[in-house]
Amino acid sequence: MQLQEWLRSLCSHAGLKGSEAEELWSLLPSLSTSSLLGLGALASLTVYWLLTRPQPVRPPCDLQAQSVAVGGDPSCRRSALLKDDNLLEFYYDDIRTVYEMFQRGLRISGDGPCLGYRKPGQPYEWISYSEVAQQAQWMGSGMIAKGCQQFVGVYSPNRPEWVISEMACYTYSMALVPLYDTLGTEAMVHILNLAEMSLVVCDREERAALLLECKEKGMTPKVSCLVLFNDFSQAFGERAKKCEVDGFLLSKPESRSHIFRCLPQLPQPQDLAVVCFTSGTTGKPKGAMITHGNIASNTSSVIKILEGSFVIRQEDVSISYLPLAHMFERMIQVLTMYCYGARVGFFQGDVSLLMDDIKTLKPTLFPVVPRILNRIYDKILGSVTSPLQGALLHYAVGRKQAELCRGIVRNNSLWDKLVFKKIQASLGGNLRFALTASAPISCTVLSFLRATMGCMICEGYGQTECTGGCTFSLIGDSSTGHVGAPLPCAMVKVVDIPDMNYFAKNGEGEICIRGPSVFKGYLKDPERTAEALDSDGWLHTGDVGQWLPNGTLRIIDRKKHIFKLCQGEYVAPEKIENVYMRSVPVLQVFVHGDSLQSYVVGIVVPDREVFVEWAKERAFVGSYQELCHNPDVKNAVLEDMRAVGKEAGLKSFEQVKELYLHPEMFSIANGLLTPTLKSRRADIRRVFQEHSEIKMAE
Repeated sequence: MQLQEWLRSLCSHAGLKGSEAEELWSLLPSLSTSSLLGLGALASLTVYWLLTRPQPVRPPCDLQAQSVAVGGDPSCRRSALLKDDNLLEFYYDDIRTVYEMFQRGLRISGDGPCLGYRKPGQPYEWISYSEVAQQAQWMGSGMIAKGCQQFVGVYSPNRPEWVISEMACYTYSMALVPLYDTLGTEAMVHILNLAEMSLVVCDREERAALLLECKEKGMTPKVSCLVLFNDFSQAFGERAKKCEVDGFLLSKPESRSHIFRCLPQLPQPQDLAVVCFTSGTTGKPKGAMITHGNIASNTSSVIKILEGSFVIRQEDVSISYLPLAHMFERMIQVLTMYCYGARVGFFQGDVSLLMDDIKTLKPTLFPVVPRILNRIYDKILGSVTSPLQGALLHYAVGRKQAELCRGIVRNNSLWDKLVFKKIQASLGGNLRFALTASAPISCTVLSFLRATMGCMICEGYGQTECTGGCTFSLIGDSSTGHVGAPLPCAMVKVVDIPDMNYFAKNGEGEICIRGPSVFKGYLKDPERTAEALDSDGWLHTGDVGQWLPNGTLRIIDRKKHIFKLCQGEYVAPEKIENVYMRSVPVLQVFVHGDSLQSYVVGIVVPDREVFVEWAKERAFVGSYQELCHNPDVKNAVLEDMRAVGKEAGLKSFEQVKELYLHPEMFSIANGLLTPTLKSRRADIRRVFQEHSEIKMAE
């Protein structure tokens, strides 16, 4: 009887019905006992395999039709997850502000851990949701007592107090204005005066002293209060008093003793939540005004995309290391963590210790940028020490990629245990989901890491002005070369750029966005607001996109950073840079040209981890520094880059003709990268102006 049940189950899974199944039953009486036992064992193993084999992820819609044309116009599209052209504003009717999102997390967590930090060599310590809420209320009450009206500055790297300061603002309907080092003094003064800020929160005395110096010189007359996370010296306190600035230490009880704890003054969806000043590459920074409704609609859209495919849990934890001053990191935290009562652990503030922090924290969610993924990719390939090991790695990657094509995402396959275990352990061993954004990522790198990291890796696209994201690749879509379909909160269209030969009728053009996540404009800057937002409410991004047949968007070019060569050809340097990043010895690259020259030139920072060995394979010997100054090595790198460019279809005038190898990485610290790790093009041009090898013109 039991054997018959097994066989029925087997027939069911095998799709046998009617006469086929009856024919199988008729054979049973003629079989010997040993044959029946063998058949029963086989049936058991087969059913067990069928029931325990990995199940594919169910995508939220047809992956061949991820977006829908709006009004019959194929150049303007919306998410296929929507029933009609009405865009999504709120996923939960009672959660329309960031304050309400955090309160939801407080309820769900049951006062569980919220914000984590660690000292060198120590485990993470945690601040609970209720502690964060209580500290935010004390801090916000203090801000009210000091006469804060609307804007509060936060000048600090990522740490728990940053988030507490943010929640203090939201508890009392004030708007946050993030500040960061690479803005520079001139831009910082511009922001403080434009927003008429009286109170700024700083992490330590050195940063507060910079603001105090501006006050002493009469550059920031409105600043009257500085709140510090870390203790400050008596000399600093006396210096502050002399210029009529109050200095407070956030952690000291006496700083709260005179404060009357005010009842919360809760924000509305239309109220400003943050003014995010974009660092940009030229000119004064612009303050993008983001409302609570903007953030709620963007968060709601990603929740909508993930529903049914990926459940965010209370025990999930994310690592916070990307700058909180920018929307990508903040949206990850609001979306994946606080809204679901999950945890955020902060890195120690030192990038060189980041991998140790990750191993200790063991995050399940990982916000990341392509530069970091490229380094992980290079490190994995650089660890291969023999042809056999390389062959095994690539075979294992191929097997995992085959599973991904069937929608199977896992980290417990035979290949994970034999080949990828060490890679996954270096990232904590618990990753379930990673999101990459802020810049394009190579298809090769993305596909490779989806296999080796053993977790879902999605790619998003957007900018500060649309609250972080406007497109998002779907769970279950293993294809690469695109940034996904529009989020449910956004309509996305492409418009003609005749000068660059891009036309909407061909599904190509400048990407424009409209919807409830689009910002309200730049603070007190109607001229630049009008440049970004047209009269119909469309945000013009300056990026060039192409609609693919499956309804996803591909970023193919950049409008804003184009230049014209002397023969009249238009060149988009960022497109060329993304191609050259595929060259093995290249870690960072900057491409430049102008209308007085007939060709483009480049600056390359070689990848220190692979460059020496790469050069040695070509019979060049020396230290990293020596190789960078060797003209023959430079020519070898140039030849490799041009081969990569030719394979990618670069036109002859887009190929770099001259090159300079620079031994020092572009970084935030040396002022050559923005906090979102984009090149500060004007500054790079200025720094390398004098290098005769590349003949940069003004």
